[in-house]
Amino acid sequence: MLEKLEKLFNEFTSALEKLSKEAEILNLKSEYLGKKGAISQILAGLRDCTPEEKKQLGPAANEVKNKIQELINSKLQKLEIDAINEKLASEREDLSLTDSVMASNNHHGGIHPVTLIQTEIEDIFLSMGFDILDGPHIEDEFHNFEALNIPADHPARDMQDTFWFHDPHAETDEKKFLLRTHTSTIQVRGMTSRKPPFRFIAPGKVFRCERTDASHEMVFHQLEGMMVGKDISVANLIYFMKSLLSEIFKKEVEVRLRPGFFPFVEPGFELDIKCLICSGKGCSVCKQVGWVELLPCGMVHPNVLKAGGIDPDEFNGFAFGLGLDRLVMMRYHIDDIRHLHGADLRFSEQFKTF
Repeated sequence: MLEKLEKLFNEFTSALEKLSKEAEILNLKSEYLGKKGAISQILAGLRDCTPEEKKQLGPAANEVKNKIQELINSKLQKLEIDAINEKLASEREDLSLTDSVMASNNHHGGIHPVTLIQTEIEDIFLSMGFDILDGPHIEDEFHNFEALNIPADHPARDMQDTFWFHDPHAETDEKKFLLRTHTSTIQVRGMTSRKPPFRFIAPGKVFRCERTDASHEMVFHQLEGMMVGKDISVANLIYFMKSLLSEIFKKEVEVRLRPGFFPFVEPGFELDIKCLICSGKGCSVCKQVGWVELLPCGMVHPNVLKAGGIDPDEFNGFAFGLGLDRLVMMRYHIDDIRHLHGADLRFSEQFKTF
């Protein structure tokens, strides 16, 4: 029996050397180590052996079985490495090639439409004398709520709207942190770092715990704007907003201004644009009403000016918040906001600028 084991092992190694495909190796494994394989038959025959023969044959059979398994694993691993090396060699890119050669072989993506629109809006406002500010994504309660005239019992602080952070090292919860729910936080920082008159915009990502649908996302883009000086009126606000929309859409767009409540402005307005997806007939983007809420705005609340270190008896101003994602949807006739955040290169490559 020991001679038979040795003969089986030699036959196996000889057969294994000739194989170069995974399926063939697995079939060979089954032939020797399967339930009805050669080694299994030898082990099954131990019941007819004497105790002395079992002491010799049992360990020898298990040793051969383990060696066969090791050789199979080694062979499969070598095949896998060879396949990877072959693929790397065939797909190798020569980074020293010129741009013209690479351009004919490589796939090029595009600039994301939100980036395109944001850059265009920044250029428009720069031409009108506005500065561009930025701020942190993680904010504290003062900049996100208190300085914007949002008291502790306001619904905007509800857990269903805000992503809060818990600091395990803090002894109290007096100062809590959150993902900013609007870019208005940058307005607060802008006011405290400037003296009026001034005007600036603040683009960026914001985060809210919302249910996603065709026109809502948990992470989206806003662009806040503020102008503070003396004798500023609603007429100034309307002028700048209509100028912006005309430049963006390259035509006169139909808008409507209706009353709206926002704690940081008084009076507050909702500036809606007639849906450009359905031309006002009604669709999933405009909730079948023909109008899309685009631009909450109003005159800056005196309490907000005070929080920014500005005397409301001497200065006033307007503020607005523009939804960049919805503006992109109107501009390019995109019927679902989730396309903007889906990370699908086939979507963004449509917006190539070269």
